[in-house]
Amino acid sequence: MRRASPTRMRVLRNSVAEKADTRLLINEAFHLGVAADALRSGGIVAHATEGVWGLACDPFDAAAVSRLLDLKGRSIRKGLILIGADESDFAPEMAALSELDAARVRRSWPGPETWLVPNRQFPSWITGGRSSVAVRVPGHDQARTLCAIFGSALVSTSANPSAQPPARTELAVRRYFADEIDHVLHGELTGSAAPSRIRDAVSGARFR
Repeated sequence: MRRASPTRMRVLRNSVAEKADTRLLINEAFHLGVAADALRSGGIVAHATEGVWGLACDPFDAAAVSRLLDLKGRSIRKGLILIGADESDFAPEMAALSELDAARVRRSWPGPETWLVPNRQFPSWITGGRSSVAVRVPGHDQARTLCAIFGSALVSTSANPSAQPPARTELAVRRYFADEIDHVLHGELTGSAAPSRIRDAVSGARFR
């Protein structure tokens, strides 16, 4: 039996790998689309971030936000963190900062850094009635892509009931919420095992 040359074997292996990568990309795009559709329909989606799993919903959908808060047992007065695909999702808020403060925020993104910035577009059920809103561009490719496909910023709060440890696996999310959420987007954590830091963009004060 004639054996393939080493060069041909490398070409075949590369071809198989490229086809596998293409299938993975198509599969990822499909599931991101399903998640975005669930969000547009007022659903709650669990997704991975850098350090913990999060629960996402449309920040402008009052019913979705109310349901998410009920699932967590979280008071509306505490406010919620928003994530975006890039800083353009928070353009009005960024424009309200000085050039120096805006530059400091930009240097930290993408990454696990949440900033309190002057609110210019988000409803009171997101801010807890405050004049500022907590925003970030995560250092997690899938989370940013989810925002991009959805078309705007998303609520992203840790996937756990209040007073319980944040979920760090997909299994933990399912144990916490079972069928009470609308979609679990398969993914992996990519950073430290801790929630994002929270700082004030004007004063620089750190709150977490």
